[in-house]
Amino acid sequence: LLNTMTQSQLESTRISFNAAISCCEKSVEWEKAVQLLSMMAQNTMEPDTVTLSAAISACDKGSNWGQALQLYCVMVQSKIESSTIAFNATISACEKGAEWQKALQLMGAMARETVEWSTVTFCSAISACEKGAKWDKALQLLSVMMQSKIKT
Repeated sequence: LLNTMTQSQLESTRISFNAAISCCEKSVEWEKAVQLLSMMAQNTMEPDTVTLSAAISACDKGSNWGQALQLYCVMVQSKIESSTIAFNATISACEKGAEWQKALQLMGAMARETVEWSTVTFCSAISACEKGAKWDKALQLLSVMMQSKIKT
C-alpha cells in the first residue's frame, strides 16, 4: 500500500505508516513492521507513541522479545512518551522469552514514569517469573497487584 502511494506520487504520512504497522501487528508480521519503521526514517519521518507501540506489539505477537525491547529503547532514547500499551507489549514479549528480570525492570520503569500498571502488566510479569522458575517473585507481584486494587 505504501509503495503504491509512493508510485502514485501520494505523500505517505505518519498516519499511513501507523496504519500499515498496525496491520503488521494484527497479522504477526513483525519483520515488516520493523521495515516500515526504517522506511519512516528514510523519509525523515519521526515515529510517535502509536507507531512504536504498534511495532512493539507486532514483535510481541511474533515472540521476538529482543526486538521489542530494542524498540522500547528507541522510544526512551527518542524521548517519545511511553504508554501502558507499549510497556505491556514489551513486558509480554519478555514473558514469552522467559526474561523475568527485564519484565520486572520494565515495571519499575513504569512506576518511575508514572505510567499506570494494569491487569495485563501484572499477568505478563507474573507469567515471566513463572517461566523463569521465580515463584517467590510471582507471589510478590500478586501481592502488589492485590494491594494496588487492580482487578484480578
